[in-house]
Amino acid sequence: MHDEHMAQSDPEAAPLSALPHRGEREVETTLRPRKLDDFVGQPRVREQLQLVLESARRRGVPPDHVLLSGPPGLGKTSMAMIIAAELDAAIRITSGPALERAGDLAAMLSNLAEGDVLFIDEIHRIARPAEEMLYLAMEDFRVDVVVGKGPGATSIPLEIAPFTLVGATTRSGALTGPLRDRFGFTGQMEFYSPEELELVVERAATILGITVEPEGTAEIARRSRGTPRIANRLLRRVRDYAEVRADGRATRDVVRAALRVYDVDELGLDRLDRAVLTALTRSFGGGPVGLSTLAVAVGEETTTVEEVCEPYLVRAGMLARTPRGRVATAAAWEHLGLRPPPEYSPVDGSAPTLFDQP
Repeated sequence: MHDEHMAQSDPEAAPLSALPHRGEREVETTLRPRKLDDFVGQPRVREQLQLVLESARRRGVPPDHVLLSGPPGLGKTSMAMIIAAELDAAIRITSGPALERAGDLAAMLSNLAEGDVLFIDEIHRIARPAEEMLYLAMEDFRVDVVVGKGPGATSIPLEIAPFTLVGATTRSGALTGPLRDRFGFTGQMEFYSPEELELVVERAATILGITVEPEGTAEIARRSRGTPRIANRLLRRVRDYAEVRADGRATRDVVRAALRVYDVDELGLDRLDRAVLTALTRSFGGGPVGLSTLAVAVGEETTTVEEVCEPYLVRAGMLARTPRGRVATAAAWEHLGLRPPPEYSPVDGSAPTLFDQP
């Protein structure tokens, strides 16, 4: 029990979390598309990027810096790698939290060759000294390296090769204005439709050698929260079930049985999602209730509830965030097979009892 609780308390370990699980990187690398034409979904971003890259190729210059924004698991890293592949350029990969000092960034920039692509994941978490150095590098392709300390410190300008920066962020609002303004193109990644996710699952099944019938593919896609990373993860869990408890073929019945084992219901809700809705409806009369109280009620960390559960529950129309706290909608009561109390108002989320505020 303790191990299970600890796994659920880690947002990266939740079964339907869009964050990458530990040990998943190698599989994701195998499934990543190599060209824009192979990338499923995001038609507007693909078309816009195609124009940006083709124009740069014809002019013989590096394309504008690219910012990719959107929730985790939608393919921002894959898109960055595709940009490098389309430009026939090398790619250097780092992340915002890894760039704690300006010197870290200066060393990386000075090693870039002309036309290289620098990919910074979670760029909104970059340290301020490194971010200020990045301004100059993006605009003028040079950095000022400070030598020495105190009054005797000297700033030495260092020219760097023209490059293309690709930044990825799950929180575009957290980017500073000066950094956001230096990107020539911003692509907003959207959640996938079930039809697009079916194509994702079909492609992954072919690469991994998994036999999935069309009805099984549709069932996986429907429960994947509009996120390819989750679809690919569920496909691998279905494969495990099919190989151990079936004949290896993922039919619709096999998919349903497999996802039942992994606590994924027909709307893509898992154990923790249902626990949150159950606590909100049964224990708190539908709300409003504060985040901390709700997290204690389900035995989880507040960050897990806020980052893993709430985004999808809000998007699915089952939970609302109000100034007074979290509120269950009519769809939440219906999904749990419950009837809201007579005094409960699903329109404004009012309830007779108030709990702590967020």
